[in-house]
Amino acid sequence: MDDSMNESVIKVFVDLHNKGLIYRGIRMVNWDPSAKTAISDEEVIFKEVNSHLYFIEYSIQKSSDKITIATTRPETILGDTAICVNPNDKRYQHLKGKKAIIPLLDREIPIIFDEYVDMEFGTGALKITPAHDINDYEIGDKHSLESIDILNDDGTLNKSAKLYIGEDRFDVREKISVDLKKIGALIKKEEYKNKVGFSERTNTIIEPKLSMQWFFKLEEISKPALENIMNDGIQLHPAKFKNTYRHWMENIKDWCVSRQLWWGQQIPAYFYDGNKYVIAENKVEALRKAKLLKADIRIEDLRQDEDVLDTWFSSALWPFSTLGWPDKTEDLKKYYPTNVLVTGFDIIFFWVARMMMDGIHFMDGEVPFDTVYVHALVRDENGAKMSKSKGNIIDPLEIADKYGADALRFTLASMEAQGRDIKMSDKRVEGYRNFGTKLWNASKFCEMNNCFTKKGTFNPGTVSLPVNKWIISEAEKSTFKVTQALEKFKYNEAASAIYHFTWGTFCDWYIELIKTQFYSEDEGKIDETRKTAAWVLDQILKTLHPFMPFITEELWQKLSGTRKTDLILAPWPILNEDNLNETGTKEIEWLISLISDIRTARAEMNVPAGAKLDMFISGASIDTVLSLASQDSVLKRLARLETISKLEGEVPNGSISVVVGEATYYLPLADIIDIDAEKARLLKGLEKIQKEIISVSGRLNNDSFVSKAPKHVIEENKRGLEETKEKASKTQQAIDRLISMQ
Repeated sequence: MDDSMNESVIKVFVDLHNKGLIYRGIRMVNWDPSAKTAISDEEVIFKEVNSHLYFIEYSIQKSSDKITIATTRPETILGDTAICVNPNDKRYQHLKGKKAIIPLLDREIPIIFDEYVDMEFGTGALKITPAHDINDYEIGDKHSLESIDILNDDGTLNKSAKLYIGEDRFDVREKISVDLKKIGALIKKEEYKNKVGFSERTNTIIEPKLSMQWFFKLEEISKPALENIMNDGIQLHPAKFKNTYRHWMENIKDWCVSRQLWWGQQIPAYFYDGNKYVIAENKVEALRKAKLLKADIRIEDLRQDEDVLDTWFSSALWPFSTLGWPDKTEDLKKYYPTNVLVTGFDIIFFWVARMMMDGIHFMDGEVPFDTVYVHALVRDENGAKMSKSKGNIIDPLEIADKYGADALRFTLASMEAQGRDIKMSDKRVEGYRNFGTKLWNASKFCEMNNCFTKKGTFNPGTVSLPVNKWIISEAEKSTFKVTQALEKFKYNEAASAIYHFTWGTFCDWYIELIKTQFYSEDEGKIDETRKTAAWVLDQILKTLHPFMPFITEELWQKLSGTRKTDLILAPWPILNEDNLNETGTKEIEWLISLISDIRTARAEMNVPAGAKLDMFISGASIDTVLSLASQDSVLKRLARLETISKLEGEVPNGSISVVVGEATYYLPLADIIDIDAEKARLLKGLEKIQKEIISVSGRLNNDSFVSKAPKHVIEENKRGLEETKEKASKTQQAIDRLISMQ
């Protein structure tokens, strides 16, 4: 409501009116009887309600014939101006040229023929009330029928109804059905479920109503906006919404832009001598225009229209009105057109299309943005749309207070898969808060070991240690994946890439692998590792910053006092293919694979965490032997091994084996665990798991359960069944290992 914004809105209205694109007239609108205003289509919420279908019999003029119609709104028969049947319906061919008589009123109306009528619905005969149904209005317009408005603005019946004057529409519905039954005109009344439009503002059932309003002609102005989308002049992501957009734009109708509300931007129409008016940007200009039509008009004789503009009218100007238009400001030159518009699918037409139409029209054919990204809808954890009445509303401010804004932000990004809605839950946000904590602790480790970004340059291509070559290569891959995903608006893939690299590769592996480096006496290795860790952490902070801006900015400042810029202004990392060192990283990948497999085997066999095992190797190549020697201390520490030696002779009794590459690694467990007791424990566990599989499978194969259970319950059962089957498979593998040891 800034003065400058108000002026731009008024200027647009006046300009469009002068070009004949805005006009005033009586047309069908969505009417809210409680708020007493026209409302837009997006403010109409359709709900399924338990209603009734009333079968009402009309007499045929000068005949003993009858014709029966079916309606959910019997009160509207008072505004009927025709009965319509399908020209192909043989039941009614004999009624051509005849008239029906409205019961209770004895008013004659014509019987007309139109293919719009569905012969299979109800009786195949349709009552036409042009003033109170949008489809009836169009049929009435096509057949030049009279429109009789029987409703006052508050939903009571007016004098045109002839009966029940001043009574509420729903009270009349009950009364007229009783009165119709008394005269034998109500044949039957059936229970019926149908969708009814409710006002989002007042939760009142809306009425289609003829009303004097201001309308914006969109047919011509919409064509460039449609062409730009269909010809990819403006990119729409996901692309599937192009068809939705095209359907709306190809079936576009004049837009009712006026509202009967007390708050808003008042329409710049100035009335005098009753219904005469002029359109002007202000009252002084209006007086000048009015005097050209009536010489003795005075400024106090002018009355500005009390209607206000639909909020979407001003919102449509947003890309350029906010930049100072109609003045040719520096901001307008610099920032128009904008780049990416992020919005919801439900307002693609109501906002996006209108911004495009107005932008192209008022900015000399230049589109307001080059890309539109349509984001998902956030639902509750069961996939239901959030609703106050359901009590499943998730307040983002409460979530941010509890887990942090970064955790909430990352959660939404990680779940933002194109074309899929987001199922939101506290547990997911909590998981990403833990991710932030993991990053903080890793950064603390780097700080404690003097891994700071310092003045001067660090060339990642000069490192010599395999572990440092590996992490630099992985960092480059991660940066490339994140960048590529962001450029394609695949935010979930970008979030997944930086998450897995940060947590799994950097925090879980790299930091563990380099701990022994800081205890060595080789200052060269220590210095290289410090610089490498600092450089990689910087890459993480840069690529993670769009998702978690607060913690990354804090760490950016904390880890160095020599930054030239804040993180938000730091340049985005660019892939350096020279740092992709596939050959130099093979040793580390082998090491991680071996440690992971040993840890898995220990877990499956329930080996105590503190127990250190001996390990024997068979079939190792010379390269593997060299790698075992160079990584001896790291392997022993992370795999909890006492000794590592070549297998001489037979495999020790009670050993489990791990195969990595060409070599086999044996871990004797006979003196560590009770093999028979462990086997019994696993068999008992497997039996319990199998019973659970049978139970859940039986539930999902039960037609009664599947037909009655909520969708999210069925999905949970299916997901649980798959997880249980996976658990059974892993338990069986552990049992097989034990059997091979005996």
